[in-house]
This record gives sequence, structure tokens and C-alpha cells, in this order.
Amino acid sequence: MAGVRQFDESLALDKALALFWQKGYAATSMQELAEATGVQRGSLYNAYGDKETLFLRVFDVYRERFVSQMREALDKPRLRDALRSFFGCVIVSMTTSMGSGMPTRGCLSTKTAVGTEDLDGPLRTALKALLDDIEQVLFERLSREGEPSQLALPPRQAARLIVTFTRGLVVVERVYQDEKRLRAAADNLVAVLLRAA
Repeated sequence: MAGVRQFDESLALDKALALFWQKGYAATSMQELAEATGVQRGSLYNAYGDKETLFLRVFDVYRERFVSQMREALDKPRLRDALRSFFGCVIVSMTTSMGSGMPTRGCLSTKTAVGTEDLDGPLRTALKALLDDIEQVLFERLSREGEPSQLALPPRQAARLIVTFTRGLVVVERVYQDEKRLRAAADNLVAVLLRAA
């Protein structure tokens, strides 16, 4: 059972998030987490029990922030602007560098999904919950009064397509590292999804 934390948990979780985001879940060790957070490995084990539990706690923080950013990005009066803002937020998130000379950080959820051999149980549940949250935020925005008539697909299908598309954007970003290409692809999807005015 997790013990009493003798450290600033918020700061430690932020530092752990940065490391997991940089290296991925599978490639990150408890020793590296201890070094990155400045918390002794024994204290991390005492507080969280194991790497998976710590990751799930970190992922909760990430999920809450990311979904909040999605909601804010989609809060635009015009649907086209809302979708472009959403994709802008996603693209900035994945193309931001972890620091000088470091590669772009990509997407934590996709990196975890494709980089983890045994993606069962709590990890799969956490990843599904994030994707479901993003889909729901999109669905709510696409379902606002008058908006479904602008869509080439029903709102739920459009939301699922957008979520799937964003996972593909992550791969394209890793291969091409070209933000203009990502934005052009996102603009093309918006054009396909929205009926001509």
C-alpha cells in the first residue's frame, strides 16, 4: 500500500510526466524516475508501489490537462474555427520540444500504446479513457445546435474519425517532423468533414 509522501507530489508528478513523455512508459526505469524527480527510488516505491501505479497517477494528471486544453480549444463560435483550433492545440502539444537539442515530445498516449508489449489491464484502461474523453469532448462540440447539419458525418462518427486521425498525425510528425505538413493535413480533414456553406 502506498505510504505518506515526503516530497512535493505535484512537482514530482510533473517531472515524471516529462520523463515518461520523452522516453515512453516501457523505456523508463524507476531509477530514471528517481533521478528526474529528485525523489529517492525507495520513496517512490513507498508512495506508489511500482512504476505502473506511478505512471497511472501521472497519466491522470496528463489526461486532465490535455482534455481541458481540448475543451478550451474547441470553445469557438464557428465550427470550422473550433476544429482548426483543436488541431492546432494537438499539433503544438506533439511538436513541442522537451528542451534545447531534444526531439519533439510526440504524444504520450500513442507512445505508450505502441511502445508497451503487455498493454492489458490498467494501462489499456487508462489509454481508452483518454481517447474516450477526447471523443466525448469532440462529440459535444459537434452536436451543438445547428452544427450537425454542417457535418458530412453524424457527430459521433465525426468525433471518432478525428480521434483516429490525431493518432495518425503522431506517426506523421515522428517521421516528417514538419508542422506545416501536419496543419495542412488537419485543414484537409476539416474541409472533408464540413459541408460547403
